[in-house]
Amino acid sequence: HPPQNPTGIHLEHRVDILTFSVPDQSQIANMKLAIAALLAGSAAAFAPAQSGKASTALNMAFESELGAQPPLGFFDPLGMLADADQERFDRLRYVEVKHGRIAQLAFLGQIVTRNGIHLSGNIDYAGNSFDSFPNGWAAISGPDAIPQAGLLQIVAFVGILELAVMKDVTGEGEFPGDFRNGALDFGWDTFDEETKLSKRAIELNNGRAAMMGI
Repeated sequence: HPPQNPTGIHLEHRVDILTFSVPDQSQIANMKLAIAALLAGSAAAFAPAQSGKASTALNMAFESELGAQPPLGFFDPLGMLADADQERFDRLRYVEVKHGRIAQLAFLGQIVTRNGIHLSGNIDYAGNSFDSFPNGWAAISGPDAIPQAGLLQIVAFVGILELAVMKDVTGEGEFPGDFRNGALDFGWDTFDEETKLSKRAIELNNGRAAMMGI
């Protein structure tokens, strides 16, 4: 007889037992092979076409470029260097270095201002102090953002740096991102080649980390 609950209504219980058999080792191996074949077919459908020995040689050359290091090694998931020449690589490296430097400055600005450190004085003639504005994106967008004239000044200053300062003006750059222009050396020419490569690699990795962090 089914048990009776406190309400006096009889409840019927039914348990359906599902039976199944455990596959043996040979069946498991066949399943793994089938899955591997499907994955290989899918990858082949989206794989880029072969572009000849010249392209292969260039890709092999890029694999030894600065920045291709453990743990990822040569990492190009979007295939931007699939058919690229040295000029294309140098352009992408130039952009990467510049974005990395900007991200490092942005990250430094974040940790400094969020630590309560701001410029002294006022940001405008109305008497609004620098520390009266919020940190981060809220400082330039939102109800408590800096005045629009201040934002325009920042954009204009960045534009001047981009067009006239932060570039290889004199054509003396030894590598992509070399903006010394015969003036800002800081003892670079006193380093040996191994030290130069090490410092460039450190800057590159710090820039990548800052781009991810910001």
